[in-house]
Amino acid sequence: MDAKTKIEDTYAEAFVGLYCRVIVTAHDEETLRKAAEDATATPSGVIGRLESGIEKWLSEKESPDKRKGATIQFWKGLDKDKPLKDSVTRFEKELSYRIRQDILVKPFTALFDALIVNPEGRMDMMERVGHCGDGFEWEKRLYGRDLIVVPIMVPDFVIERHIGYAKGVSGGNFWYMCETKEAVMKAGKKALDAISQVRGVITPFDVCSAGSKTETRFPLIGPTTNHPYCPSLRQKLGKESTVPKGVNYIPEIVISGISMQAVKEAMKAGIEAALTINGVVRISAGNYGGKLGEYKIHLRELL
Repeated sequence: MDAKTKIEDTYAEAFVGLYCRVIVTAHDEETLRKAAEDATATPSGVIGRLESGIEKWLSEKESPDKRKGATIQFWKGLDKDKPLKDSVTRFEKELSYRIRQDILVKPFTALFDALIVNPEGRMDMMERVGHCGDGFEWEKRLYGRDLIVVPIMVPDFVIERHIGYAKGVSGGNFWYMCETKEAVMKAGKKALDAISQVRGVITPFDVCSAGSKTETRFPLIGPTTNHPYCPSLRQKLGKESTVPKGVNYIPEIVISGISMQAVKEAMKAGIEAALTINGVVRISAGNYGGKLGEYKIHLRELL
């Protein structure tokens, strides 16, 4: 069976979202990794908060303050039927939590804007982050940027005064259906490695084991398990089960990016990489019948 026949004739349903790109730097690599991973550890867009991920690790030559760094993306869904400014306000609030709780508290960290060209707008970091200095914070021009210095007990946290935001594409995805656990892990790693070479994208869940659906009997939880695709329910569901024969695992990789071109390129790279692993028998994608997302990314058109 060639690669194309393994790809279902279906589409991933993606959405317009707001994103920002920031650069986090630190005095040492261990602290940098901890700050970047803590700030992006909990994808929670399905409950109205932020999706996030590490786009790229940076060398000393690539960061504003000549220290090792990481480019991170944070994403917020648009509040439909509301003015854009409402979504931006919510975005700024949620972003400030991540910065204050996961980055500012790490020794000798700094945060800079990485969306300098053509932002849709800018968020002022003084109100929700700078004022952590309780009025003792000050502004400083350094590295060609306008910065806020927040005095803290291990002095001091530095953050760029304005962080840009723009609209991008969130929720691109593909499922790689597997026969074995080994295929799940090997194909996932290979797909993520391939995707990481594409500029401007993140995988907020990396390899995700829990695809969801919109309809639910428990609305307080929000999206619940996509039960027709749960291999462990195949016998119980009978004809309602949509798990193909021979498939025992259905992991998902979700991709968000600064443009449709970037998301499609990342999906293509990830799918092609996954298909090289024995035990990957089919590629599919998650969608909601075209009722929610603004975009349909047809899998077979990618290749």
